[in-house]
Amino acid sequence: MQMTKPTKPVKAGWLGSVAIGAVLVLGIAGCNSTTQQGAEQASTAPANTEHAASDVWAMSKAEFDSAREIYFQRCAGCHGVLRKGATGKALTPDLTRELGLEYLDSFITYGSPAGMPNWGTSGDLTEAEINMMSRYIMNDAPQPPEFGMAKIKDSWTVLVPVAERPTRQMNDLNIDNLFSTTLRDSGEVALIAGDSKEIVTIIKTGYAVHISRISSSGRYLFVIGRDAKVTLIDLWMKVPGPVAEIKVGSEARSVETSKFKGYEDKYAIAGAYWPPQYVIMDGETLEPKKIVSTRGMTYDTQEFHPEPRVASIVASHYHPEFIVTVKETGHILMVDYSDINNLKTTDIEAELFLHDGGFDSTGRYFLVAANARNKVAVVDTKEDKLVTLVETGPTPHPGRGANFVHPTYGPVWATSHLGDETIAVIGTDPVNYPQHAWKVVQKLEGQGGGALFIKSHPKSTHIYVDTALNPDEEISQSIAVFNVADTAEEAPAYKVLPIAEWSGIAEGARRVVQAEYNMAGDEVWFSVWNAKDQVSAIVVVDDKTLELKSVIKDDRLITPTGKFNVYNTRKDVY
Repeated sequence: MQMTKPTKPVKAGWLGSVAIGAVLVLGIAGCNSTTQQGAEQASTAPANTEHAASDVWAMSKAEFDSAREIYFQRCAGCHGVLRKGATGKALTPDLTRELGLEYLDSFITYGSPAGMPNWGTSGDLTEAEINMMSRYIMNDAPQPPEFGMAKIKDSWTVLVPVAERPTRQMNDLNIDNLFSTTLRDSGEVALIAGDSKEIVTIIKTGYAVHISRISSSGRYLFVIGRDAKVTLIDLWMKVPGPVAEIKVGSEARSVETSKFKGYEDKYAIAGAYWPPQYVIMDGETLEPKKIVSTRGMTYDTQEFHPEPRVASIVASHYHPEFIVTVKETGHILMVDYSDINNLKTTDIEAELFLHDGGFDSTGRYFLVAANARNKVAVVDTKEDKLVTLVETGPTPHPGRGANFVHPTYGPVWATSHLGDETIAVIGTDPVNYPQHAWKVVQKLEGQGGGALFIKSHPKSTHIYVDTALNPDEEISQSIAVFNVADTAEEAPAYKVLPIAEWSGIAEGARRVVQAEYNMAGDEVWFSVWNAKDQVSAIVVVDDKTLELKSVIKDDRLITPTGKFNVYNTRKDVY
């Protein structure tokens, strides 16, 4: 297999040494300001927006409100609602004013291979919008409202009572091979049949759904939007549709359901970015049962942090526990849901800036990126303790990671990186390969930085790595594929799949994001992600031949990003 190098190589360290460094990701971002969620981030603009101390960052109230909405949509996920920084660097006025307007305009326009999208050259933001955003981050951040039980309960709606729902599956869908596909900028998910490649239905959800999760039984689909709206969808209905919804804050990322024996489908949990808290809910109705704040001290310096956001959440296979990662303080909480009225939590001190992650192939060990610290934390979910921290490279961003059996090192888990082109391969078998366990045993070299997801499958011989946030179009519009057998070599080659070209779409940024296997593990689906007013698509590749198999196009596929196969998501197959 021959490695295809980009014709325009870009060094991952470009602009990386300046004060902002890798101003990362800005969320899996869209390009439109049509929603109102940002209005909930603050009720009033700071006093200096009309009469700023300097004309350089002066803004009218109308400009400030517009910029606040854009920041919510694209920036808050990595830089924080209060702009204190996490995956992305802090954007507080003491830093941004020193950098200056011209520098900020340039950085937002051109981006960085370390993960900052090229908002200007991609056409996503106009020159005027970029200048407005530069001035916005030179002003003080507004203070968002809190969300207590009364406010959360006011948002809770049961659309179809449990007693009125089907008692058996009322459709002929192969539910296990359904794909819940995020339509980011339209605030919807598309349910796509994996067998026929046809859209079953489009369901209105929260804005910019971040993830989909499946109940243990496989019946219920939970989706959570960036606006912290959780939608519960019943897949047994003749046409699957929403049966309950709730809003757990102003901004959120994570939702999960109870999986331990005896608690299947009993509870759901949602973690909020703002306010920093998690909410435990009834698994069939979303009735809120318990709210727990995550504000507290950083694990290392024991300093209070006002915005320690809930990042990833997974359900333990060994105990009736939710594993809740707290981004800014570096704590991993093992939340025992066996008695939520007398909640018990094991607090594991790990590392700051925890983000996303997944299980090893056995389901016992949880590996989660502390991406701004360039590490992966390994947690033993059977013993409820930290195993170790593994240095991987600049800003690991694994999604849920990729498990495969390495020809030399045995079972491994891999992460790609936002900050450079490397893929870190970590040994995960302390029994049969103890000498390699919890160490980086190999570093593969991919196309470049800006990677969001890496994926493999137990039945596949391939590893797929996207580079959706790389500013080089040739890189962001394609996928690197490694053959597992080739990893036995010192410098394994990869093959480049021109996914955007295969889609047949000629215009737009056409970022290619997130490989997702079908249930059988013989197809891989990719999103070709364009702006809201442009054509997008899903490209399906034959995993055995690495050839184009199908292209799914539909006017209703608006900004498709994440895709979640029901079986693989429910069973933690990745």
